[in-house]
Amino acid sequence: MSESRLADQDLAALVSDWLDWDEAAHLIGVSPAKVRTMVRDHQLAAAVPAPGRRQAIPALFLVDGEPVKGLPGLLTLLHDNGFDDRECIAWIFLDADLPGRPIDALRENRGAEVKRRAQALAL
Repeated sequence: MSESRLADQDLAALVSDWLDWDEAAHLIGVSPAKVRTMVRDHQLAAAVPAPGRRQAIPALFLVDGEPVKGLPGLLTLLHDNGFDDRECIAWIFLDADLPGRPIDALRENRGAEVKRRAQALAL
């Protein structure tokens, strides 16, 4: 799937539950400023899900008060391939190459499979 198509995806349709900075900070046990730092450092990704809304983080990116295992490495890999946060979120929530969405594979501890698919994007 091309990056331009990823950028055009309707994130509000792909991701049902979003967390604002304060909600994410509360779940992780840090300040909203730390959440912003986590987004900047590619531990989490954030985007504006729909016009008129504020930037938010997909709720499925967090489990037990921390980013889903494998998510930070995947986000770094996708960013290294030229994706922005919006494109990362779209790719992670689309059922394009895997049997199921990459976010589901990450949450089921099948991150190696997701990482291989992401690495193939660079080829």
